[in-house]
Amino acid sequence: LRATLGIGYPSLVGAGGTVTQATDKSTGVTLNTANGLITMNNAALGADAIVSFTLTNDKIKDTDFIFLQHNSAGTVGAYILNCQPAAGTAVINVTNLTTASLSEAIVIRFMRFAGASS
Repeated sequence: LRATLGIGYPSLVGAGGTVTQATDKSTGVTLNTANGLITMNNAALGADAIVSFTLTNDKIKDTDFIFLQHNSAGTVGAYILNCQPAAGTAVINVTNLTTASLSEAIVIRFMRFAGASS
């Protein structure tokens, strides 16, 4: 049965959610689910620029791995995503790899993978 469902949260009701940044690309968001979608604000992100925002999430532990992907909207291949998890938060960094300023409300998919340090 597991082979057909895959790894993750395919049938766990309430495991996912959505949230949208309100003001600009550095505005923090709160979503207390194990996975979900974050729609970024469409404010400009300069060429070769990095912006960081905080995802507040009571499921995240400092030993977790947070998987991020540019899910939809915006220029494909134009962004690098990474983050630093801590207890109850993750700082997400978005880098514009292009030589032009981009004003796109990209959608980021995130998934929490539980980890351990020992």
